[in-house]
Amino acid sequence: MSATCLVFDMDGVLAEVTESYREAVVQTVRHFTGKSIERDSIQAYKNRGGFNNDWLLSQQICADLGVNVSYDSVTRHFCEIFFGPNRDDGLISREVWIPNSGLLESLAQRFRLAIFTGRLQSEAAVTLRRYAPEIAFSPIIAADDVVNGKPAPDGLFLIRDRTDSPNMIYVGDTVDDALSSAAAGVPFIGIAAPSNPFHKEIVELLRNAGAFAVLDDVNQIERALEIALPQATPRSGSEPRP
Repeated sequence: MSATCLVFDMDGVLAEVTESYREAVVQTVRHFTGKSIERDSIQAYKNRGGFNNDWLLSQQICADLGVNVSYDSVTRHFCEIFFGPNRDDGLISREVWIPNSGLLESLAQRFRLAIFTGRLQSEAAVTLRRYAPEIAFSPIIAADDVVNGKPAPDGLFLIRDRTDSPNMIYVGDTVDDALSSAAAGVPFIGIAAPSNPFHKEIVELLRNAGAFAVLDDVNQIERALEIALPQATPRSGSEPRP
């Protein structure tokens, strides 16, 4: 197996979340403001950076619509509709798994697989248990494992510590993912779905933030890795700690 650790973000990379996280933002904002927002406006906030946390994003959109809501209130309502009464039958059940059958198994033969996500561990666990129970992602670093979330590089440093891997590649779909990767000195592969109305803007943003390749989806990754492997070493001048 290669010494390279292939690290995945989850939302928009492993799982399509338009009907889960994005819809939870829409419904949370409607609950507190009485106003409906377009999903495209959520992407516009994401492209600005600093809104990897969907609870914070929901709170900010409410404020921008003239309604100030406490973070705890937003979080509580968001989680109720996202998880559902049985903790796995809410909006999270609408997610669609993106990797084709056999892709991750093939990658696992050549790379160590890990996850660095803005989800909580409990959120990540539901989706991974449902769609990829046989895939040994190790470690899985979530928002509750780090003091500073993305775009800070803390999660990638933690993965480097736990795997003792000098070679890492991060795969993500947002500006915050790309900035986190750059701050950690880790080569970055971006994902930008052509179906997204902001596709061209996202591609440009990810490339400007340091992505050496931007793919339509994760199923194109094997060819991109042929290019990535010579680059999968810490960038010149990068440090092993923040």
